[in-house]
Amino acid sequence: MRNNTHQGKWVIAWVVLVAASAGVFFVWYAGGTRLRERGGGLPPPRQPMAQAPAKGEHVGREALPPPAASEMQMAPGAVMVSSERQQLIGLKTGLVEYRSIERTIRTVGVVEFDERRLADVNIKIEGWIESLLVNFTGEAVKKGQPLLTIYSPDLVSTQEEHLQALRARETLAKSRFADIVSGAETLVNASRRRLQYWDISDEDIATLERTGTPRKSLTIYSPIDGVVIEKMAVRGKKVMPGESLYKVADLSNVWVQGEIYEYEVPAVKLGQAASVTLASYPGELFRGKVSYIYPVLTEKTRTVKVRFEFSNTKDWKLKPQMYANVELKIPFGKRLVVPDEALMDSGTRQLVFIDKGQGTFEPRDVKVGARVEGYAEILTGLSAGERVVTSANFLIDSESQLKAAVGGMGGMSGMEMAPKK
Repeated sequence: MRNNTHQGKWVIAWVVLVAASAGVFFVWYAGGTRLRERGGGLPPPRQPMAQAPAKGEHVGREALPPPAASEMQMAPGAVMVSSERQQLIGLKTGLVEYRSIERTIRTVGVVEFDERRLADVNIKIEGWIESLLVNFTGEAVKKGQPLLTIYSPDLVSTQEEHLQALRARETLAKSRFADIVSGAETLVNASRRRLQYWDISDEDIATLERTGTPRKSLTIYSPIDGVVIEKMAVRGKKVMPGESLYKVADLSNVWVQGEIYEYEVPAVKLGQAASVTLASYPGELFRGKVSYIYPVLTEKTRTVKVRFEFSNTKDWKLKPQMYANVELKIPFGKRLVVPDEALMDSGTRQLVFIDKGQGTFEPRDVKVGARVEGYAEILTGLSAGERVVTSANFLIDSESQLKAAVGGMGGMSGMEMAPKK
């Protein structure tokens, strides 16, 4: 019985020993595997331990090896990245150079009438429309072309008064009294002016004076070259003074009303060249200029209206209410620029990372001007010929900030190594 108990204890002891050996082997094997995965191989053999300092010798920060010369020359925030790691993170650089740049502002506009080339045809006397010589909307007219005739009793009576004034002047011309002669002349001039105020031409007045026969109707003429865009006149209609009968538009020049964002306004100036393309005429370019910049901002869209002026073609391809694609090219000349991707903008500062060579990248604050067509103008901070990081710069910036943070912690009080006793 005692022998069986003794044998059982030995069996348990062997089992525990085997389990412990297996555990040690597993820990050793797993640790070696992780180390190989991290470092790509086994760790280097241990170096021989340094000899212990002599008795009484002080050991502390003075005993640490001095930093490498390259680290001592690096600017604050600079980082070193090996060529293998640069390839791994896709790091690319671009050149700081002088380049001719221009900003292109694009907007969508609407073709409109030139308000200075609109005419309203109306009359200044009461009457009835007797005949229409231009009788449909859209008809092209020339300046001085007859549009309609109007019968007006007031016109007939005024012509008769003028003829009476002419006869009175002829009769009183032989009078011995100068006041009577001048009075008759004044009456003739007054009746003539009244006819002129009613837009009766001097030729018609001369015909009236020559023939002595009043005209029953008044002919109304077109005041400008253009096209009839509105027609209110109808044969037989009674019209009152000031009533609009036709609206005529000269389409030789048109406006295009567009909108640009408020940050683009400083770059737009009066007289700048502009171009327009239309979906109706693909490939055809119309050239004009900026004629007016509106002084107010549209609150909802945060845009400013800009008026462009264009000369129309003979067949009036630029038709009011057409949509147009407007393009403004604003040249800036030669400026010092970097690729836009090189800039890192935190809102309060703008910086780039300079390639100093040998895997060293240094952050530098810059002042940025215009940003156009993939480039950013550099006002201060860089010189032509330097190279800046254009890709993976966020990773470089993260490492730079981490290094600066660790360096700051190392300089804090209480972080120094205590001397050994």
